[in-house]
Amino acid sequence: MRILLTGANGYIGKRLLPNLVQEGHTVICCVRDKNRFNPPESLIQNIEITEIDFLDKNSITKIPQNIDGAYYLMHSMTSSSAYEKKELICASNFKEAVNKTKIRHVVYLSGIINETSLSRHLLSRKAVEDELAKGNYNFTTLRAGIIIGSGSASFEIIRDLTEKIPLLLTPIWVRTKCQPIGVRDVKNILTKTMFNVETYNKNFDIGGPDILTYKEMLLGYAKVRGLKRKLLIFPLITPKISSYWLYFLTSTSYKLATALVQSMNVEVVCRNCDINKILDITPIGYEQALKRTLLRIEEHQIVSSWKDSLVSGRIKVDLSEFMKVPTFGCNIYHLERKAINRERSIDKIWSIGGNTGWYRADWLWGIRGFLDKVFGGVGLRRGRTDDFEIHTGDAVDFWRVLYANKEEGRLLLYAEMRLPGEAWLEFRFTKNNILHQTATYRPKGLLGRLYWISVYPFHGYIFKGMINKITE
Repeated sequence: MRILLTGANGYIGKRLLPNLVQEGHTVICCVRDKNRFNPPESLIQNIEITEIDFLDKNSITKIPQNIDGAYYLMHSMTSSSAYEKKELICASNFKEAVNKTKIRHVVYLSGIINETSLSRHLLSRKAVEDELAKGNYNFTTLRAGIIIGSGSASFEIIRDLTEKIPLLLTPIWVRTKCQPIGVRDVKNILTKTMFNVETYNKNFDIGGPDILTYKEMLLGYAKVRGLKRKLLIFPLITPKISSYWLYFLTSTSYKLATALVQSMNVEVVCRNCDINKILDITPIGYEQALKRTLLRIEEHQIVSSWKDSLVSGRIKVDLSEFMKVPTFGCNIYHLERKAINRERSIDKIWSIGGNTGWYRADWLWGIRGFLDKVFGGVGLRRGRTDDFEIHTGDAVDFWRVLYANKEEGRLLLYAEMRLPGEAWLEFRFTKNNILHQTATYRPKGLLGRLYWISVYPFHGYIFKGMINKITE
């Protein structure tokens, strides 16, 4: 069968793709930017890639007519005033486009919405579901709560809070009940639901066997990791303070923290588990899902991460707009060194940031990351998804990867930190194993120029040490 996969570059989409190919399907992967989509070579023969922006009606004409099924995996987790409207436009445009094809079945992954009072985020999911259900096709909604898997936003928050803080002073929403489910079970349910007639024109809640409070999930993580942790609940902490609390203590952005806090006050417990009987699936428990996830992290097998989504940073347009590094009106700090071993130096560059650090004065980078958080930036806590591999679109601490070509020996990063201007950092090899390391800064106004003057003394210390370490 030919299956349209929207959100193919997203957290679930990347993980679902191999399952669909293994089932023998040809998958049409919808992405907004082909440069950010890096599927494994083993899948290339069984997929087609098309650039589509579902906010643009002209763009959706690229959807092939000969598709049999589709997954709708597009979601927004921002708190901007317009995100509900944008989500509804995307759903409407998708519905109109696939109505013109021979499609038989559409599967939508949504959130559990069993409470009478819902957050903005969950209300938007419900509105999208209602819109998609109007199409001329069989339609199934799978509603999930907390998804436990390496790189998921929920798991990363649980890990950040539990790993780093022995005594947690928590808001009252840690008493809210939810029903977490492992990401592998989500993939299996999504895969088996497609073209299953028993699921047509119905909605199902999907969850694991355990109903837990957020407090129990945090302490459950501590138990699995062998950590001693205590939680104290402060009922007077407001939602806004809760958002800042998550923002400063975890790797999440403030917009995502705000959306999550609104949803964390709503119980997300399954009505029933009928879908498990229909599909003959038995989801694993929370503790087992944690152990499996931690093993994947230890083995560096993180397929996808929410951190690599553009919503985790400050770029709101296509990365290609920043690909050409400017020179006019810019401050440039350029260094050259001959590498002793080109391949080894490239491996060092491809490991930069995250757990490896920046090869010189990591404490200064840490201070800059803290200040960035204070002023509303992304900080350093995003780290990186993989310690050794880098792809276009990935997040590396407070940088975004614009271009990564290991054979060519070129890596281009764009700063997502708070700045009175714009900044690029490039590593590029030329003939005779010469590494060019270039920091480019384009200031905005007088404040931007003063900023460059204030940090310039540190550049020699940091960047000279960095290139020396990389090329030694």
